[in-house]
Amino acid sequence: MAFDYKKEYKEFYLPQREPSIVEIPKMNYLAIRGKGNPNEENGEYKATIELLYTIAFTIKMSYKGSHKIQGYFEYVVPPLEGLWWQEGKTDGIDYTQKDQFHFISMMRLPDFVTKEEFDWAIQEATQKKKKDFSKVEFLTYDEGVCVQCMHIGPYDAEPETIEKMEEIMQENGYELDFNQGRYHHEIYLSDPRRCEASKLKTVIRHPIQKGDRK
Repeated sequence: MAFDYKKEYKEFYLPQREPSIVEIPKMNYLAIRGKGNPNEENGEYKATIELLYTIAFTIKMSYKGSHKIQGYFEYVVPPLEGLWWQEGKTDGIDYTQKDQFHFISMMRLPDFVTKEEFDWAIQEATQKKKKDFSKVEFLTYDEGVCVQCMHIGPYDAEPETIEKMEEIMQENGYELDFNQGRYHHEIYLSDPRRCEASKLKTVIRHPIQKGDRK
């Protein structure tokens, strides 16, 4: 049976609907940076998704070709993720100003995928698809201590879940820690093209640090 990150690491991908504090280890990702409203039909965000999936499946299917990755094992491609922020905001994101969003679209890489294997996948996909994959990068993200929660419902209703997260954060002596390296984080467990908005499952994660005890 193929290794499924969602099932093997439920604490990261399948949290409860009640917020919790969790420490996220360092992980490697496929990533693309961009800006703009993610809902724009021909916007930059939607264009990044195809690029990420192409590289992700180039790596996953590498065992069928001549290139053999050392340590390769059968696995389910991890879900799409996204880091989101707006310039100058240190308390999260403003859902009414989507055109001001900056993002990093991401997909987790298995541990056996090195920077060298990533470079091979970019070259392989470029040759086969005749497209430019130069925006895709190998990103190591050390997220650290966060508050997270499973949000069920439309993306625009996320502030209701975030309010509960901040309550739990404060009760445990933490404060938000948004900065140039720590962002609003979403993990998309549902495909909005095939799922009703009211049933969408999204993991929401916010970076936190211990509050000032003075």
